[in-house]
Amino acid sequence: MEKLFHLKEHGTNVRTEIIAGLTTFLTMAYIIFLNPTVIGQSNPAFAAAGYEGAMADSAVFTATCIGAALGTWLIGWLSNYPMAQAPGLGLNAVFAYTLCIGFGLSPNAALAAVFIGGVFFILLTVTGARKAIVEAIPFSLKKAISAGIGLFIALIGFSNAGIVIGQSQGAATAVDLASFTEPSVILALVGLIIMTILVIQKVPGAIFVGMIITAVLGNICQFVFNIPMGITTPTSWVPHVDFSMFGKCFVGFPELFSAPIASIIAVLITLLMVDMFDTIGTLIGAADKAGYLDENGNLPKIERAMLADAIATSAGAVFGTSTVTTYVESTSGIAAGGRTGLTSTVTGLCFAFALVLSPLLGFVPTAATAPVLIIVGIMMCSALKDIDWGDLEVAFPCFFTVVGMPFFYSITDGIAFGFLSFIIVKLARAKFKEVHPLMYVISGLFILMYVITGLQALGVV
Repeated sequence: MEKLFHLKEHGTNVRTEIIAGLTTFLTMAYIIFLNPTVIGQSNPAFAAAGYEGAMADSAVFTATCIGAALGTWLIGWLSNYPMAQAPGLGLNAVFAYTLCIGFGLSPNAALAAVFIGGVFFILLTVTGARKAIVEAIPFSLKKAISAGIGLFIALIGFSNAGIVIGQSQGAATAVDLASFTEPSVILALVGLIIMTILVIQKVPGAIFVGMIITAVLGNICQFVFNIPMGITTPTSWVPHVDFSMFGKCFVGFPELFSAPIASIIAVLITLLMVDMFDTIGTLIGAADKAGYLDENGNLPKIERAMLADAIATSAGAVFGTSTVTTYVESTSGIAAGGRTGLTSTVTGLCFAFALVLSPLLGFVPTAATAPVLIIVGIMMCSALKDIDWGDLEVAFPCFFTVVGMPFFYSITDGIAFGFLSFIIVKLARAKFKEVHPLMYVISGLFILMYVITGLQALGVV
């Protein structure tokens, strides 16, 4: 262990690292139950949109566990950071709402796009281009990206819980507060209160524990008092490792590339931009909370950490899940004393063993997982404190980045509006040299994406 992870050098020991690894797993274990409700058959938006052919929840569950285990091991072994990875919140929303519902892709074709994104990121990482892109983004925008993703995730949580409901076109308001007549909405509110209390009290694994308590209450309501909570019982108690989506990303290549060239470019540019900046934002957010960023907001050994998520993204797509990224919940293990990749090794083992929990999947209703998104969103908004809102040159692009994601219901558009407004502000002040050349290139790609999408909507291409 000493040779592999240099424990003494980092002031830690095997016992501390094991405890830290278990803590990290308990803190982020919710994703194995939550991911199926975002990209699997349980996603209410799929049914509302008339989307057919969504992936089975059991297949998403299996792919989530495997993708999380592989990604966590990779980042621990390559960078020796005590961080963990799993299919990203926000990134899985892009998979479901942008690729599948927005572009109309089947899960196979969407997974093919994710696989291509992972391979592209591997190339960018090994050539050093990805690190250069990270360092080209202003510190304030890095913080805004993290906070914006948090607001977007929270909005999805409120929507999944039924607390916030959409209004019909032409209504006085775009969204509204629910009437609280649905039992599942009340359960979600109770779950949110429970998780809030546990997090405030700093209970180890507070989010996971809160989710389980909420799920237990939901099961009691449904099976004891006959109050419907959307819970389904398993057909078998034998753990079912569902590999039905394994390799389907390769089956999706013909569909992806049979679309009009404009659509293909729009899909790939959208996915690449979102994957790149969501991953960068989340990694920076986790590293920031862990205190690993230097005075310029950069992360030492970031190229190794990004290589881990790039490889894990392609591997995860092969098994059947959306983009794998670093989790801010990794900081829970760091707070417990984790300092090396041994923490990640333990967390990865826990995700691998979690495969035997598949029979319990149906007992965790959406009302128990939706509050998790809200709590995580709150945590990610802590980055707002590091933005100088008194400086309008900083405030304008950061504002568009932060509010654009939930208002436009798109992480991509939030980042795009933030980057473009940053350049507009700097050009207006004739501060051309304060804009990194790569920012011009990235903004140009965003403009190209919008032009292609607009021309496609007009039927020109």
